Amino acid sequence: MPTTTDSETAPESGAPATAPAIRFQDVEKRFGDNVVLKDLNFEVSKGDRVTLIGPSGSGKTTILRLVMTLEKATGGYIHINGEPLTHELRGGKRVERSEKAQKQIRKRIGMVFQQFNLFPNMTVLENIIEAPVHVLGQSKEQATRRAMELLESVGLPNKAKAHPLQLSGGQQQRVAIARALAMDPEILLLDEVTSALDPEIVGEVLAILRRIADTTDITMLIVTHEMQFARDVSNRVLMFDGGRIVEEATPDVMFTEPKHERTQAFLHAVLGGQEGQIGTH
Repeated sequence: MPTTTDSETAPESGAPATAPAIRFQDVEKRFGDNVVLKDLNFEVSKGDRVTLIGPSGSGKTTILRLVMTLEKATGGYIHINGEPLTHELRGGKRVERSEKAQKQIRKRIGMVFQQFNLFPNMTVLENIIEAPVHVLGQSKEQATRRAMELLESVGLPNKAKAHPLQLSGGQQQRVAIARALAMDPEILLLDEVTSALDPEIVGEVLAILRRIADTTDITMLIVTHEMQFARDVSNRVLMFDGGRIVEEATPDVMFTEPKHERTQAFLHAVLGGQEGQIGTH
């Protein structure tokens, strides 16, 4: 299980060279009286691919939203490459960092959402170059060159002038992947990226993500219900239930010999009793 660290020892500002890409330290997230995450401690090393599995409502997507600063933790600390993300320990107190500091770190992180989140009034090309131009300060020409390379890599070189609503769901998700990669992120967050797709086009999107995993050193934090994809891509798999990690293992162990009863029951329900055979055919 991940090592728990007392929040009183949370480091002041300053990033050690060997710091993990992502570190959750005693993180809590509440929505009113509902505690979604409590005493969450885990790390993702640079270049690792870590997949979070578990039932709906177990806190998996909330974790991604915290890393993307779409939500703020109500307790504890999140560090990106050793730097505090939204809060830091200063003078013995938990203090929120400036929006400017948060934005600087957020530039290193890309996210692909369930529902694509493309701007419908913009063309595909405009969707991809928007952030590189306005956030990274790239020239339009530089951003466009990179966008066209990425569209080629996701199999959509002829869709640059199309609008999102002219594309299929699978095509929109491929554009969303290209848009995330256009920021040259060090960390890529994937939130159930195939859940809104028709079953027959899930494979084409997963193939692109497998290729990214095989050909880059981008750190990935993944939430998915595609267990075969989780096994193929991940270095580690974390099983969540009730906002806590109940089991952590390599994919081979998690999907063939899970130890925790809750993990066994979840995988049996998801895989129909085939958890011991996944990836073996």
